[in-house]
Amino acid sequence: MPRHIVCLTFDHDHMSGFIARGLTSPTVISRGEYDTIVIPRLVALMKKYDIKGTFFTPGHTIDTTPEAVMPYVEAGHELAHHGWTHRLPVTMERAEEEEEIVRGNESIKRISGKAARGYRSPAWDLSPNSIELLLKHGIKYDSSLMGHDYDCYYARQGDVVELMKPMVRGRTTPLLEMPISWSLDDFPHFEYMRNPNGSIQQGLMNATAVLENFVDDYTYMTRVQPDFGILTYTFHPHVIGRGHRMMMLERLIQKLMEDGAVFMTMEEAMGEWLARNQPARKAAAE
Repeated sequence: MPRHIVCLTFDHDHMSGFIARGLTSPTVISRGEYDTIVIPRLVALMKKYDIKGTFFTPGHTIDTTPEAVMPYVEAGHELAHHGWTHRLPVTMERAEEEEEIVRGNESIKRISGKAARGYRSPAWDLSPNSIELLLKHGIKYDSSLMGHDYDCYYARQGDVVELMKPMVRGRTTPLLEMPISWSLDDFPHFEYMRNPNGSIQQGLMNATAVLENFVDDYTYMTRVQPDFGILTYTFHPHVIGRGHRMMMLERLIQKLMEDGAVFMTMEEAMGEWLARNQPARKAAAE
C-alpha cells in the first residue's frame, strides 16, 4: 500500500535568530516575541486535525520563554535540537560548537524530561565537525542537508572539497539525514528583512501562490515515488503565524489529507524509514 509521509516542522527561533545577526532593537525583538501569540494557535490547529509536528527549538528560546514552549511539549509534539544560540555551526570552532550542542541538550531535558533525537542546524549550514559531534551526543537524525527531496539517506563525514581538485567524498556515518529545501521553507517566501549589511530580503509573497508550490511538491512525490516517500515542510511561528498564512497552512493540511498524506513527527518518520530500509541495508552488507 502506498505510504506518503508529511512532516510539519517549526523552527521556534523566537528572538534568537535576530540576536545572532546583531539585530537587537525593540522592534526587531518584538517580531520574534510575536510567536508567543502564535504557538497556542498552531497547537490548536494541529489538534483540530489530530496531527503531531516537530519543533526545532534553540536553548535560548527554551530558557528565555519556557511558557511559549510548554504548549507543544504538553500536547505531545516532538521537541528537537536547534542549537542554543542561533549561530551557524560553520562559523564556530569545534569546542564552541560542542558547547552549543551540550547546552541545547540541557535546556531540552529540563523542559521535556528527555533528550532530543533530532537536530537541525540554524540556517542549515553544518560545519566539518557537526556530524561527528551530533553522533557523539546521541543525536539520531539531522535535518539540515539537501541531497534528496523525498527520501532519507546517511550523512557523510570528512568530505574533501578543494577548488582545483575533484571532490573526495568522506565516509558514510550512522546519522540519518532527513533532507529539507529552501523552497519548502516559509521564511524566504514570506519574511521581509532589512539586513545589517544593507541588503533587503523581499519576502511578502502571495500565500496562495506559495500554497500551490507546496501542494505540487507533494503531488510530484506521489508520482516519482509511488510506494513511499517523506516530505518535510519548514515553518517559523513568527512568520507562518500571520492570519492569511495560518489560513494557507490550514488549507495545505486539508489538501494533503484529501490526497492521502500521513502526518508524522520527524522521529516517527525516521522510525518508519529505518524499519523499511535497515533490513535491506543489513542484507546488502552481508
